[in-house]
Amino acid sequence: MISTETLIQKLAQSGLGDPKKIEGLQQEARKLSRSPIRLLYERELVPEVMLTDFLSDHLEIPALPLASFRVTKETLRLVPKKIAERHRLIPLARINNLLTVAVSDPFDVIARDDLEGITRCHVVYILASPKGISQALDAYYGESSNMESLLEGIDEESIEIIHQKEAESDAKAGQVSHAASEEAPVIRMVNLILDRAIRMRASDIHFEPYEKSFRVRYRIDGALKESFSHSRDFYDPLVARVKIMGQVDITEKRLPQDGRFRVSIQDREIDFRLSVLPTYHGPKVVLRVLDKAGVKSGLQHLGFSEKPTRIFAEAIRQPYGMILVTGPTGSGKSTTLYTILNTMNTPERNIMTVEDPVEYQVEGITQTQVHADVGLTFASGLRSLLRQSPDIVLVGEIRDSETADIGVKAALTGHLVFSTLHTNSAAGAMTRLVDMGVEPFLIASSVICVAAQRLMRKVCTYCKAPYQIAPEVLRRAKISAKDLEGVVCYRGTGCAKCHQSGYHGRMATIEVLRMNPTIRELVIQRKSSDVIEKVAIEHGMETLFENAFELFKKGLTTLEEVLRVTSQE
Repeated sequence: MISTETLIQKLAQSGLGDPKKIEGLQQEARKLSRSPIRLLYERELVPEVMLTDFLSDHLEIPALPLASFRVTKETLRLVPKKIAERHRLIPLARINNLLTVAVSDPFDVIARDDLEGITRCHVVYILASPKGISQALDAYYGESSNMESLLEGIDEESIEIIHQKEAESDAKAGQVSHAASEEAPVIRMVNLILDRAIRMRASDIHFEPYEKSFRVRYRIDGALKESFSHSRDFYDPLVARVKIMGQVDITEKRLPQDGRFRVSIQDREIDFRLSVLPTYHGPKVVLRVLDKAGVKSGLQHLGFSEKPTRIFAEAIRQPYGMILVTGPTGSGKSTTLYTILNTMNTPERNIMTVEDPVEYQVEGITQTQVHADVGLTFASGLRSLLRQSPDIVLVGEIRDSETADIGVKAALTGHLVFSTLHTNSAAGAMTRLVDMGVEPFLIASSVICVAAQRLMRKVCTYCKAPYQIAPEVLRRAKISAKDLEGVVCYRGTGCAKCHQSGYHGRMATIEVLRMNPTIRELVIQRKSSDVIEKVAIEHGMETLFENAFELFKKGLTTLEEVLRVTSQE
């Protein structure tokens, strides 16, 4: 086998990447006491697939796409999970005294020594990409491969269901399904799924049926990650158990269903919102995790930078008017509004909401659930709510012209009104209200400020490392290398804490448009959102990209994540 020095020289001469950066990698690897091959993959100086093919050709070691290979349980038992994860490798097959192992760094002699010491076999390496190995580690050493042992460690009573009396709930139980759902393995599996969701900071749990199996996926930091799969026989009792917890009819299999339940888990009370959708292979179930611990009292807990926090603080001191938060589904709008309401939740104020659905149940706030099937819509609910002498009103979402008109007029008659809209920018909220039929002079007179919000993934602090941003990313961001002078750019290299994603946790990035006489005049003149945004920037508004870019410069996220969230092109 040729040396790493010779290999890197050949790679620099190959034209696959920047020669100067590739040649400088050897010296950097020595300083960091790191493998130059692993640094090559981490720095992404050469695309992963091309680098794997290059190593295969020059080292004369075959490369294998692991997704097309199936490893037996007997082979996996030869290598403990800790060793496989520590060295990032997968045992593939054993023939007599010969063990074939997939690695991305064939120069890792420590891994070879550990394997030969544990297995008493002669180890032969083949090549696979780091991404392929990470996926294989999840598949073979993840939760699904250890389901039996995991279930043994979960007690039937480890999670306590806190039953809530709801007038609309009428849970009917079919005898067979109900009996199956109450069996110990089913209860333990549901408890395991909920417990893992909380430990992994999941926002949603997806139960997805297929012809012969089903899988469970968690949405963590906005991205779905498969947790485990199981035979299809187990799925119907599992769904029945979840439906019973959510107090919905387990005999109904043709119509979508919604429910909710609360459990005491890990010494915390956590709400789950249940959604059931009939599909070809059976009901798909999604549980939204609603952890009230994320809704704290105090604007400082929102995690916004100083400028947006100051504008919000000034806005909520106004005696009346409308404050809007915009953004796509799952951008943290409800959390922001409830945090603000918690700040204002005092015995002297009557705070009332009308929502669909009620996400966070907060003591001291009167909350109304929309029921369109019986005529309780946002508009009718808001109209009735205003007769209850509220000081502060939260409308879950402005969806139609009637709700928008009532909300705006309520803001002009002595109420502080909060609501959400689905628009891409803060300025877009003005034109959206006009499109809904609200008179421009009413919008100009009632709106105090509009915030556009997104959730951005944070760099994992456990595997955080500096890196060089690719020229293509700088071009997309419309910035030059000079803009990054003195800035250390970080990204996560991938570890067990972040599930090899490089990100751990999320934070909000925001732009806040504050109304002023100039912008009010533009709204009255029915000017476009582009014109309103341009004037707002001239008056000091920090755009979504600018706010996110500052968080990147502080080392909290990556430039790629900034571009993904702000759609800067």
